[in-house]
Amino acid sequence: MDAAIRAVDLTKDFTDFWGRPKNRALDRLTLDIHRGEVFGLLGPNGSGKTTSMKLFLGLLYPSAGRAEILGRDPTDISAKQYIGFLPEESYLYRFLNAEETLDFYGRLFRMPRKERKRRGEELLKLVGLWDVRKRRLREYSKGMARRIGFAQALINDPQLVILDEPTSGLDPIVSRQLKDLIGELKSRGKTVLMSSHLLADIQDVCDRIAILHLGVLRRVGSVEQLLTIPDLSQVTVKNLTPELEAKLRALLGEAGASVSAVSHPSETLEDLFLKTIRESAGGQNRGGR
Repeated sequence: MDAAIRAVDLTKDFTDFWGRPKNRALDRLTLDIHRGEVFGLLGPNGSGKTTSMKLFLGLLYPSAGRAEILGRDPTDISAKQYIGFLPEESYLYRFLNAEETLDFYGRLFRMPRKERKRRGEELLKLVGLWDVRKRRLREYSKGMARRIGFAQALINDPQLVILDEPTSGLDPIVSRQLKDLIGELKSRGKTVLMSSHLLADIQDVCDRIAILHLGVLRRVGSVEQLLTIPDLSQVTVKNLTPELEAKLRALLGEAGASVSAVSHPSETLEDLFLKTIRESAGGQNRGGR
């Protein structure tokens, strides 16, 4: 499958003043993020998430290995027009209103005036800010500021959208709205890479996830694949009386109970995340990595 982002043995060492290696922030990351999927990047603080994103965006240079973004080197300026980025903290001009903000960023992409206007109107309606488009950003709540930041990241109609903690600090209503927007992007064929400390958000919207710890990729796969407990099965039964429950193992196929579904139970993403970090930390304590 064609990759929107590809990392091959991607490594980043930070050095001291004398150029001596001080900290390995990312250790030989090999990963493909497919076009058209929503991909979640998980990890505790210091795990390499932000370093990975900066390498993908060409804001840092790798110490070893390589990365590709939409088939180009991340430092290739021509790739930037196809990328939208929402940082954890959006740096917006508070004296501008929403219309002026999107027009400003559209100008940076050298979009024609009519296209800027059309795209701005479309995005303000999409993120639910059309009725307050004339209000200065300094008057916006945190949720409103996050939504205009989201719109700014989409002004160029990017193929790839990178979101760093998109729902951090938001109330449940705004958080739900932003997750719905991510689903809308997927339905339009966009690729979304997002990181978050809110595991429920990742579980809600992502097709696949990767868990990083201490700069090392620990797990990667679909949400269903990673959370399913394969050696256990659960059966959903209609009309189950107490008597039938007692005889379930022996009489399930003969007792007249209607089996609605048979599946494997799954753990929560929080359980998987914490277990992965504990296992990783245990490996480090035994001299792993």
